[in-house]
Amino acid sequence: MLDMYSPGTSVLHRLTPGPKIFALMGLGTALFLTESTYVVAGALMCVLALYRLAALSLRQVWNQIRPVLWLLILFFALQWWLSGPMLAAFVVLRLATLLLLAGLVTLTSRASDMIDAISHGLKFLRPIGVNPAKVGLAISLTLRFIPVLAQVTAEVREAQKVRGLERSVIALALPVAIRTLKMAEDISDAIDARGFKS
Repeated sequence: MLDMYSPGTSVLHRLTPGPKIFALMGLGTALFLTESTYVVAGALMCVLALYRLAALSLRQVWNQIRPVLWLLILFFALQWWLSGPMLAAFVVLRLATLLLLAGLVTLTSRASDMIDAISHGLKFLRPIGVNPAKVGLAISLTLRFIPVLAQVTAEVREAQKVRGLERSVIALALPVAIRTLKMAEDISDAIDARGFKS
């Protein structure tokens, strides 16, 4: 599995994945409950400070945003057109903060440790038929394909630009959607191949 973990000895690296995942869920929920652009901007500054605390580089910060930069620009332009610049800034800052926070958790946690933490946290669902190990495996395989999907999106965008179709949403979205469905099928096949039938 592709592990995006960046080795380090910071407090965040030493912290187990469980609290970081809960913090991600909590801050994500809080960001969707607030309506203040200033609060979201402050949260973004705090997340960037955490990257510094974890001794992660600006390049690593940029790598979390780069694959979806075109989407952020599209959202910003669309929201500006529909609701003005303040709401456009709010929406993009909130998405960027969530992406960076999720990236921080991934960069400071080994994938295997995250999967173990998630599987352990889902044990309470076993009585209703949820297989925690299966869910953990599905997450591990999904994490593996997320960077691949980002790369596919960038490649499709470049290919369509060469063809003069960079302004066509359908020309970009359709190939990406097909590749996403194919990757979902691959994940399902991989789970079945490992003996998780139910």
